[in-house]
Amino acid sequence: MTNAPDRLLRKLEWKLGRRLDGRLQGAYRTVWHGTGIDFTDLRIYTLEDDVRHIDWNVTARLDEPFVRQYTEDRELTAWLVVDRSASMRAGGDKGKEPVATELAVSLARLVAQGGNRVGAVLFDNHSHQVIPPRTGRDQILRIARELLRTPAKSAFGKTTDLGAMLRLAAATTSRRRSLVFVLSDFLAEPGWERPMTMLTHRHEVVVVRLVDPAELDLPDLGVILVEDAETGEQLLVDTSDPLLRGRLSAQVEAREGELGEAMRRAGVDPHRITTDQDLLSALVGMVRHSGRRRR
Repeated sequence: MTNAPDRLLRKLEWKLGRRLDGRLQGAYRTVWHGTGIDFTDLRIYTLEDDVRHIDWNVTARLDEPFVRQYTEDRELTAWLVVDRSASMRAGGDKGKEPVATELAVSLARLVAQGGNRVGAVLFDNHSHQVIPPRTGRDQILRIARELLRTPAKSAFGKTTDLGAMLRLAAATTSRRRSLVFVLSDFLAEPGWERPMTMLTHRHEVVVVRLVDPAELDLPDLGVILVEDAETGEQLLVDTSDPLLRGRLSAQVEAREGELGEAMRRAGVDPHRITTDQDLLSALVGMVRHSGRRRR
């Protein structure tokens, strides 16, 4: 007997915003230009269009070239690119990593239920794992098992090299155009914009940014010891100090602005999900948003 979240998950369908590679089979529906099953719309011809798709009757009536659009069932390949760095593991059972794991498995189930293949790239600065894309329930279970496996603790080092993660994702997914989900907190060294742009140039990329509410608004807990999860740097701070809170608020606002601008330059529109957010509602919102941004 299935529960309400499972029933809702089975009703959701991810909608694509661009043409991807895949064979003409399966039960996944996406808009693309070519011979299809169901006619959906007409639009003005562009230089990138195949002239064989021009609707000559409409073109003759309007004295301007138009092409026909269809929907068609297609199999696709989806990838989950998951940041497994130390900053994602901060917060324990209610932190970013458990939320990322639950969301990644839900996305895998959502995409795979149409007969599509799902793979994963699990990354931190010291190790990475690539799970080749396959179909079926066993593949979802394998991805879930690897995500639930606690990464080996490593010595403190530099902050997350998100650029390396995205370069690995680009190299791993280069064989065919795919749907790529990137899950990270984006607390990383600069230099990830170009690899992200390379990824979005070929694939449809969905960025999910996981955020701990304390990263946006430091709670008033008095004097506490704060430790950087990745570098190990420790600092004793008085969280009730209004001057400190003001400086931190200004830094957070500046960081959010810089990150938003970097995302725009990279050509992505991220979904921000906080660890205290209802994950099912967040997933429904992501699905409703899917396919709106067409290339």
